[in-house]
Amino acid sequence: MPREDARHIARAFLPRHVLGNRYDYYYTLTKLRTDPLYPGVLQALRPTRAPVLDLGCGLGLLAHALRADGLALPYYGVDIDAAKIRRGREVAARTGLADVRFDVLDLGAGLPAHHGSVAILDVLQYLAPERQRALLDQVIAMLEPGARLVIRSGLADTSTRSRTTRITDRIANLAGWMQERAKCYPTADGLRAQLEGAGLATTIRPLYGDTPFNNWLIVGERG
Repeated sequence: MPREDARHIARAFLPRHVLGNRYDYYYTLTKLRTDPLYPGVLQALRPTRAPVLDLGCGLGLLAHALRADGLALPYYGVDIDAAKIRRGREVAARTGLADVRFDVLDLGAGLPAHHGSVAILDVLQYLAPERQRALLDQVIAMLEPGARLVIRSGLADTSTRSRTTRITDRIANLAGWMQERAKCYPTADGLRAQLEGAGLATTIRPLYGDTPFNNWLIVGERG
C-alpha cells in the first residue's frame, strides 16, 4: 500500500493518550507497508458492488482499506477475538467509517446471514479440514451474481515458504496475537476443485510479495 495511505489508516489506531499503548498503530503501519494483502484484495473487489462479509476481520483493516480506496461497499466484519472487535469498533466510529459494523463470532459455531461478497483472509488454516470445506460451501451459497469470494491463505506444499508460514503462525499463537493455533493449511488443488465444482470462475496467484510467507490469493466469482 502507498506509504501515505498506510500512515493515514494507521494513525487512526493511535491511542488517545500520549502514553497509551501504540501496539495497534505500529502493527497496522508495518502490515500495510510490507504485506501485499490489501492491494490484492482491493483489486479483486473493485469490480463488485455487493456488500462484503469479512470473516476473521481482526481490527477491521479491510474496512479502512476499502474506504481509503474509494469503495463504499457495505462492510460487516466478524472475529472470535472480542478485544480486537472492541478496538475495531472504537476506531471505526472515531474515524467516521460509514456503513461498517463488527460482531464477535466463532466461525466454528456458525455464520451470520449474508448475501454478497465474502473475504476470508488468513483464516482457513485455523480450521480443521472438514470445517474448511463446510465453511466454503456455506459462503459460496452467499454469493450473489457478480459477487466474489476472496481468500488469502497460506497453502500446504513442500516449499521453504510453507515451512516459514507454519512456524510464524505458531509463534503468533504463542505470543497471544492469534487466539487459535493453525490446524491445517489448504492446498491449491483442493481449493480450486471445490470452488470450480460449485460453478465459480476461479483464479489462484501468489500474494507474498517481498515477505517470506507462502501466501496466495484465491478469487472465486459467481457468474
